[in-house]
Amino acid sequence: MKETSLSRKEKILQTALQLFATKGYLDSSTKEIAAQAGVSEALIFKHFGNKDALLAHIVKSGYRKVLMQHKGMMTYKGAKDFLRNMVLLPSQLVAEEPLFWKLQERLSHHSFSKSQHELFIKPVQPIVHRAFVELGFKNPELETQFLLLVIDMLWKKEACGDIENAAELASLIQKKYDLT
Repeated sequence: MKETSLSRKEKILQTALQLFATKGYLDSSTKEIAAQAGVSEALIFKHFGNKDALLAHIVKSGYRKVLMQHKGMMTYKGAKDFLRNMVLLPSQLVAEEPLFWKLQERLSHHSFSKSQHELFIKPVQPIVHRAFVELGFKNPELETQFLLLVIDMLWKKEACGDIENAAELASLIQKKYDLT
């Protein structure tokens, strides 16, 4: 019985992610999610309480999954390696979980989603700064801010399919910082 319940819960999560990412959170109803997931709307409320809690669960579990898959991302083996990994990360993340990142891009102004992303990226800032200091950049604070803004823009553009030359841009960034 529990396996069936878990699989239905997972079906709800997958369907909600799909609809939220493609139609938008506001334009997706729990009734529609239930119909497409093949469950009752009451089951959604039983598992998640309401649509906001369902979204929160999807966002939190999405970031948990990313952190588990990229544990080594924060491992600092050297300035150039770390910065190179940071430049390549947006493409990797979007390729691995395209619906999650499309949802995040759509929700980039939603306060909960934005706060979860900030929690995700916050520990990276001092490490990027450290790398620029070690590499002898004149203004490591500004370089850190610039690189993190570029990375933020890259994943958002990739997530919504607005960029076709992401690999070339990543290469250009690596050349700018002599990371190749």
